Amino acid sequence: MSPNFFSSKKRVINIIINDHSIRYLELKQANPPIPFKWGERYLPAGIINNGKINDYETLSTILEECINDWKLRNRQVRFLIPESFVIIRKVTIPADVKDDEIKGHLYLELGTSIHLPFDEPVFDAVVVSEDKEKKEILIFAAQEESVKEYSNLLSDNRLKPIEAEISPLAIYRLFYHLNQAKKNEDLLVVQFDLNNVNISIFENQFPIFMHHMPIEFNDSQWGKQLNRSGEYEMTYIGEPDDLVYQFDDIYKEISRLMDFYRYSLHKGQKQVSRILLNGDYPLLAKIKMDLEKRFEVPLETIAYDELVPLEQKLPPTHYLALGLALKGV
Repeated sequence: MSPNFFSSKKRVINIIINDHSIRYLELKQANPPIPFKWGERYLPAGIINNGKINDYETLSTILEECINDWKLRNRQVRFLIPESFVIIRKVTIPADVKDDEIKGHLYLELGTSIHLPFDEPVFDAVVVSEDKEKKEILIFAAQEESVKEYSNLLSDNRLKPIEAEISPLAIYRLFYHLNQAKKNEDLLVVQFDLNNVNISIFENQFPIFMHHMPIEFNDSQWGKQLNRSGEYEMTYIGEPDDLVYQFDDIYKEISRLMDFYRYSLHKGQKQVSRILLNGDYPLLAKIKMDLEKRFEVPLETIAYDELVPLEQKLPPTHYLALGLALKGV
């Protein structure tokens, strides 16, 4: 890592754009992870839906305003690829394929021994295990066109995209940097956001599985107001029963995926040992209590507030951006 990485001119901006907001964060130091600056801007409903940009022009105008307000022009930037665009696959390749030749080998196998649900993918790959005969590889893939649309959005607004990532890796990295992760555990990560839930399973610190669930979101059922810190808080003002039914469906899906991991993938020999809950959903504390009652598995949240001084507190909505900022540190 360059010794000048954390100088004021070299800090990389970390931006997360989802269906309802634009967030950014600059990292001040990595150990312990402390941000320098951060910000948030809510988006009108409908501009982005399940990661797909429906109104590029309006989104670009809002992003330009954010960049000017936050003084980010001409900065290098990392960004997250929406989970709805991403798949994770585990594949096996011959052991004699050298590490620097893995991507080329995978490109040759696309459409024959390796099948992805879209054409022209962009992907990354990592070796998770190997023996004399084979290597097990995790592929993180997305449709190139979808990734380029977000990259072009940033470039069109005088930012310089340098890296893209997926949310499970970002939040796990923060979990790891806070010394909350354990080796050889089977961790279920639930990213519970306002418009979607993303569920992933980490095995020996690698995400081997990911499942994305859109949430039906009605903007009229939520009120927004500024708190004393100048940050927006959202309050549910709709019918309580609507949330009960919605949450119950999500909890059933989490249970189904835990059973799938235990019985279908591992024939009852392994099971999820812990759950990590994170997200920007306003009722996350209630969701935490619901999950603790429903599942016997220990449940964790990001313990950032317990490890930093009060004046360096960060809104939990920005934990994902903090994990993204730790990439490469």
